[in-house]
Amino acid sequence: MLIEAKNLHRRYLLKRHDLDVLRGASLSVDVGETVAVVGRSGAGKSTLLHILGGIDKPDAGSGKVCVDGESLYEVSPTRRTRIRATRIGFVFQSYHLLNEMDVLENVMLPAMGIGINSTEMRARAMELLDSVGVADRAHHTPLELSGGEQQRVALARALINDPSIVLADEPTGNLDEETGCTVLQMLFALTKSRGHALVMVTHNQQIADTCDRSLLLDEGLLVG
Repeated sequence: MLIEAKNLHRRYLLKRHDLDVLRGASLSVDVGETVAVVGRSGAGKSTLLHILGGIDKPDAGSGKVCVDGESLYEVSPTRRTRIRATRIGFVFQSYHLLNEMDVLENVMLPAMGIGINSTEMRARAMELLDSVGVADRAHHTPLELSGGEQQRVALARALINDPSIVLADEPTGNLDEETGCTVLQMLFALTKSRGHALVMVTHNQQIADTCDRSLLLDEGLLVG
């Protein structure tokens, strides 16, 4: 199993009351599989994705997440950062590109410091930018790009280290329908052609139905 999460709990401590968003959620994803996670707004879909990717942590003692057999929260922070950098790619709804860098630098950023030489890194980044149709924008800043172009760049960035799994959080949420459809087609085509697994959070059931499996996050549990 590529990624396996068991019995995840996540509680947020608020001023007036505590909010339980995950109450024992479990999930497994195999190599090359595409899985959609759907649910109402505020159900905890993004929280789940962040825990799967090592960005956030489950509540202490509540469960575990294993990626390629390694437990994300039982290794050192340095090792967890390495796993996140080399095995997991992220695509966010709001792109999360750095405006002080140009497009090419944004795509190369996750590959810096993990042992890839600069020539190979640059060539790999340009190849990915070409595959998403924005190679001609390599030396523009994100502020000079449309939303659809920015998300294409974000997709290229997610794939730069040839990850085992891509985690996509509402990747078309900020895009119009036509642009979103184009980005989604690229996301599916590129991950499939490279053998990456994909876990995608979406509120759109039609999008979810294009995945191998669709899971509902409801009352802190995954059903489906």
